[in-house]
Amino acid sequence: MERDQAVTVHFIGAGPGAADLITVRGQQLLGRCGLCLYPGSLTPTDLLAHCRPGARLVDTANLTLDEIVAELVAAHEQGHDIARLCSGDPAVYSAVAEQMRRLDVAGVPYDVTPGVPAFAAAAAVLGRELTVPTVGQSLIITRAQARSTSMPDGEDLATLGASGATLALHLAVNRIEQVVEELLPNYGEDCPAAVVAQASQDGERVLRGTLGDIAQQVRDAGITRAAMIFVGKVLAAESFPDSFLYSAGRPRG
Repeated sequence: MERDQAVTVHFIGAGPGAADLITVRGQQLLGRCGLCLYPGSLTPTDLLAHCRPGARLVDTANLTLDEIVAELVAAHEQGHDIARLCSGDPAVYSAVAEQMRRLDVAGVPYDVTPGVPAFAAAAAVLGRELTVPTVGQSLIITRAQARSTSMPDGEDLATLGASGATLALHLAVNRIEQVVEELLPNYGEDCPAAVVAQASQDGERVLRGTLGDIAQQVRDAGITRAAMIFVGKVLAAESFPDSFLYSAGRPRG
């Protein structure tokens, strides 16, 4: 929506978990707002310490969409600035689209502050670049079908995997066997795979293997939530040419 009013609702990417991985802008907004709505099961206490002293904190973990939007609209009508924390980055699997749609109808202005997405934090833990020259230059961010809303036609793993691109899967670790089964025909058992649970947080765990063994590793480790799954050759790439970006042959000046 057009921003011709003073913004009162700030959708803020909280990052992957570690309190110091929120952006400077996000931290500053938390320090200004009198109300903060946050996803309780995904927000560490240290992150809420950035909130303004005396700010009202509302855990949205057990609230419905109607109840969340009612909080936002009521605070706006009372003239308050509101911080709406979203885990990771609001652009991916944050459920902000339906909140924005309702705020548009209610005439409540908002803006968005990006955050460090979970897949980026997990890649950092792995110590891997996800786009490696001649090995993999595309990254598909997706999830596995579960009890949540259905996947659109053509976005099943078998179809996406036909590209051979690197995959980063959210919300899929409880379906790890299904993930492996759907990807094996396109990637093969020896394709590198990794799982990073609770990246940047206490309890962080890393599993490295292949499509042939990663499911058993996940079950043996007892990982059931807050994990990213990666599949692709870039995870083990060693022999590849240097990037053109810093090549001596690239024109400069």
